[in-house]
Amino acid sequence: MRTEPQKAEIREVMDIRQASDYLGISPDTLYKYASEGFIPAFKLGNRWRFKRSRLDEWMDLQSTPGMQPSLRQPDVVQPKKPQSVRPRQKRTIRAIR
Repeated sequence: MRTEPQKAEIREVMDIRQASDYLGISPDTLYKYASEGFIPAFKLGNRWRFKRSRLDEWMDLQSTPGMQPSLRQPDVVQPKKPQSVRPRQKRTIRAIR
């Protein structure tokens, strides 16, 4: 009997490729999210690493209504009242000699 190939082992600390497969997004998108601080990640040397447990916690927070600090709407800013602007005085043009 043949056995089905096993999926790649999901480790606690993952690189960009492994984490993007785990999250179901492209590596480019994950790199952007990590560099912007949108998703929990850390650098080991010059390479991004992701802890599976931290990603799970982050996904739980993102899926809980009202608990989405990184996706919350910005505070509503009241428009400023227009300031009165004084018209500039016209300058006289000097005659060319």
